Amino acid sequence: MQAKGTTPAMKTPKIIYTCTECGAQSPKWLGRCPECGAWNSFVEEAPAPAAPAARAGQAPSHAVRIDELERADCTRTVTGIGELDRVLGGGLVDGSVVLLAGEPGIGKSTLLMQLCGALGGAHTLLYVSGEESRPQLKIRAGRLGTAGEGILILTETDLDTILAEYDRLSPDILIIDSIQTIYSPRAASAPGSLTQVRECAGAIIQRAKADGTSVVLVGHVNKEGGIAGPKVLEHMVDAVLYFEGDRSQPHRIIRAAKNRYGSTNEIGVFEMREDGLREVENPSAMLLAERPRDVSGSCAVCVLEGTRPIIAEVQALVTPSNAQSPRRAANGIDYNRMFLLLAVLEKRLGLRFSSCDVHLNVIGGLRIDDPGADAAIALALISSIRDIVIPPELIAMGEIGLAGEFRRISHADLRAAEAARLGFTKIALPKRCIDDKLPHSAAAIPLSGIYDALSLLRSEKE
Repeated sequence: MQAKGTTPAMKTPKIIYTCTECGAQSPKWLGRCPECGAWNSFVEEAPAPAAPAARAGQAPSHAVRIDELERADCTRTVTGIGELDRVLGGGLVDGSVVLLAGEPGIGKSTLLMQLCGALGGAHTLLYVSGEESRPQLKIRAGRLGTAGEGILILTETDLDTILAEYDRLSPDILIIDSIQTIYSPRAASAPGSLTQVRECAGAIIQRAKADGTSVVLVGHVNKEGGIAGPKVLEHMVDAVLYFEGDRSQPHRIIRAAKNRYGSTNEIGVFEMREDGLREVENPSAMLLAERPRDVSGSCAVCVLEGTRPIIAEVQALVTPSNAQSPRRAANGIDYNRMFLLLAVLEKRLGLRFSSCDVHLNVIGGLRIDDPGADAAIALALISSIRDIVIPPELIAMGEIGLAGEFRRISHADLRAAEAARLGFTKIALPKRCIDDKLPHSAAAIPLSGIYDALSLLRSEKE
């Protein structure tokens, strides 16, 4: 029993463990999350402060019928960067929150500085940088030619200071670069931790939603390529954009993984130059600019990225191997899809890929998820193992089933029209797509099964 006048011992704050993938919490560390099944995803953090109780006399919320709800009109701000507007669905929606993620040095800050330059004359933008100093930002702005009275720069990481400056300036667009560098004094953890990211993002999003301000948050990525921090961050925002590309190559691609105000199938293509990012309005011509001639293992394909048909080049290299387990490598193509197509070609055509190293690559850093690229991949593989050159005027598209049959693909007319526009005169596609409205300037070659693809290469060789 404690004696009178003595001070009770201070209680040590209870530590909890939070899963970085799904946000599940546990009083002890677990090797595997029981909620999402992720391994080694629990990290230690201090518990978040308790939420304040509801104010006395505050009117409770009541449910209403769905037909009584008011429909809000989505007012968009056109950024002036056409490729970015395409991915966003037409521009930044007032009150929306966009999360832009990408590897370090890929060009996120460059894109946002160009965004400031495009909108600085007609809108007020507050650019908050927690990673760079004012002289560094001035150098970048001068290199990109960014100027405008509406561009305001704040180099700060304290959340309270940022929100106070936000309230004073009332900007139309708020840019945070990056959310992992911002910290709240009310959260007892280091900047970038789960608690800090959740606390800071929640406060910024709540304030912006109430004022109708468009917000762009820059997010770091982990070594697996996903957005660092709690998974709940992606659920809190309205759009998640990934900035992709190889830093050794000039091409950059913006892809939407989530978009509440537009499609998630659109992509934006840029080219990195000394004076910033330049829009690529015709990515097909860019991807085919250095296509080799008279070399086996190369085939053109037309894939759909949202509503945009893009012609890419698929290259295959098949070489004999003495290793017990031949090497398999795929760049820009799903790894499991490559194994499926190899199995179909071995089973149906008797080609011995099992004793060869197989390398697949999509030129230009483009990633192909369209099953309509199966025909081009198969032709490239057959061309390489048989050393048969595919004519440069031939393009192939179509999905391949496990029985070796070619299945119908969507929007064959759009794909064929894009191919004909770029000078392809032979279009190999599934037989069921021949009925579609195809351009008269190109000859359609029907494909019923994988045997037709092999016969096509044989006839071209002869």
